[in-house]
Amino acid sequence: MSDIFYHYTDFQALDGILRCAQLRVNNVLRMNDSAEMRHFMGRLSNAIVKRLEEAGEPDHARAAQNLFQEELRKEYSAFAACFSFRRDDAAQWERYGNRGRGVCIAFQGELLRRMAAGPLSLHTVFYEDDMTGHPMVERFCSLARSKDALSGGDLDVQRAMRDAWACSVAFKHPSFSSEDEVRLVVAPFGNETFDMKPCYHVTKERVKKYYPLDLREMCGRMGTELEALVSEIIIGPESTQSRVMLQDYLNDQGLGALAERVSLSECPLRGMPV
Repeated sequence: MSDIFYHYTDFQALDGILRCAQLRVNNVLRMNDSAEMRHFMGRLSNAIVKRLEEAGEPDHARAAQNLFQEELRKEYSAFAACFSFRRDDAAQWERYGNRGRGVCIAFQGELLRRMAAGPLSLHTVFYEDDMTGHPMVERFCSLARSKDALSGGDLDVQRAMRDAWACSVAFKHPSFSSEDEVRLVVAPFGNETFDMKPCYHVTKERVKKYYPLDLREMCGRMGTELEALVSEIIIGPESTQSRVMLQDYLNDQGLGALAERVSLSECPLRGMPV
């Protein structure tokens, strides 16, 4: 599998990412049906309970079921930036790349993995509707066996539950599996060390909340530059953007190293209805 993560977007977002060095993580409830997070947690609970019951541990199974029932009474929101392992992909262009008129930014996966610390986590999207094989199942089963009581007040349980909610952000219906998606997640819920400040984008129709990630600061912590994070910039198949003009833009922003990494899509996405 490629270690390059492709972010399909529009040119306004490209300007924010490269010139302003800011990657926005947006409310995941604006991306997919909010039921997906809760659906994941419900199916995860079922898989944990089933595993414990099959192991002859009905008391532990009952404790896990009660824990998740209480947790699902709460309301959470989370924020994510979305990437795909698929380069120059027709479906990605149409759904996320402004119907092919946008741009695709290729990020170095290893650097993003190293940046994903603290309130940030990186998750490969889980497309299976059956949670039996999900790693969080064994984690909760181990907790159930090691604790006198599986209580939501226990710090280890709180951390596991926080991570489970973060995983739920990276759950999608199996019909989306061809997207091969990975998500950089900001999960403020249940994180006692969370100090990242949100921002708000106001449009004519609504107010949107997001968290801005400072890419220069994050790269600096890794001992590298922003240019090292981006391996390629692909102009969309339906875009009227000139390659030379985009290279001029990058050079004038002091990002000359990226100017040589601009390419044109070879995807035959032509004549899509507007």
